[in-house]
Amino acid sequence: MQFRDLQRQYEKLKDSIDKSIAEVLFSAHFISGEQVTALENTLADYVGVKHCITCGNGTDAISIALMAWGIGSGDAVFVPDFTFFSSGECPAAIGATPVFVDVKKETYNLDPEALEQEVKKVLTDGRYKPRAVIGVDLFGLPAEYKAIRRICDKYHLLLLEDGAQGFGGRIGEKRACSFGDISTTSFFPAKPLGCYGDGGAIFTDDDMLAERMRSIAVHGKNREDKYDNIRLGMNSRLDTLQAAVLQQKLQAFKDYELDDVNKAAELYTKCLSGVSGLILPTVTEGYYSSWAQYTIQLSQDIDRTAMQERLKAQGIPTMIYYTKPMHKQGAFQGTYSAEANCPVTEELCNRVLCLPIHPYLTEEEIEKVAETLKQGL
Repeated sequence: MQFRDLQRQYEKLKDSIDKSIAEVLFSAHFISGEQVTALENTLADYVGVKHCITCGNGTDAISIALMAWGIGSGDAVFVPDFTFFSSGECPAAIGATPVFVDVKKETYNLDPEALEQEVKKVLTDGRYKPRAVIGVDLFGLPAEYKAIRRICDKYHLLLLEDGAQGFGGRIGEKRACSFGDISTTSFFPAKPLGCYGDGGAIFTDDDMLAERMRSIAVHGKNREDKYDNIRLGMNSRLDTLQAAVLQQKLQAFKDYELDDVNKAAELYTKCLSGVSGLILPTVTEGYYSSWAQYTIQLSQDIDRTAMQERLKAQGIPTMIYYTKPMHKQGAFQGTYSAEANCPVTEELCNRVLCLPIHPYLTEEEIEKVAETLKQGL
């Protein structure tokens, strides 16, 4: 059993993916080929925004967005404490100060009440200027953007949606990667929509920001003359081969993968509902998850390591996302960022366990995972 089975996916999509790759190889347009532009147009249409700018990876996508806003030294950027490192690394790398905010135990996403408290705290402290919020769609579920947007408007903050794990999720009929002033995603292979290497994308409705981010992604070049570099940028492009792969994967993602991964999650929940010692993931009413992870919480009296070993012995892989809060990462030691008070995040880091989930997981495999898990409680 695979945690996220890319081999089964390839077996299903082999003919179309191989054909698309062969077309790129024959064209020899490996950088900025026509498949990249076609993919950007399809992604923008799917998400429901005017502009999609592809780039080298999801981390670069966040950095490019922050650079386009001119965020840097003296600025505070509010980030969930329970997330992958790049959400906080990117603002810190350009000189800003990440301020870590606690999350909700039920959804794992940014707690709007805690966010407003941290904004007020930074304003009172006076050392940093609040500039932006990074909302993360963790494990496939969009964050509470209605409440987050209200806080951003109240305190004149920019909103960046980190949709690396949330692509395909929705609130009502509005799709993930359309909630921020700028939104980003990652095409890392294990993400809901992944390529066969690194890749990322940025989404916005703002024409000026879109042009600026395209420039930043290619060494700050002038749109009219690529050898006229009008700003400092980076080298971050999605190559044509990855775009060709993503074109085929996106079609499958839309046609059946999202439905199938939700069926897998529903079966997990059915098999594990009411089991003592477990807290199951929930999807807020009106929300739709793309299920990047199926994350449970074990009660404090359960040995998580022993549970992982039990599952492993039965051929069942598991992961822990995440073992350490952002504010306790060594990179932030001794900084303002390390002063965060996030008790929910600290509890989650000690209790979460992620089970295998993907669109190609069988009912028999899900039932095996559930039964083995229950036997170990």
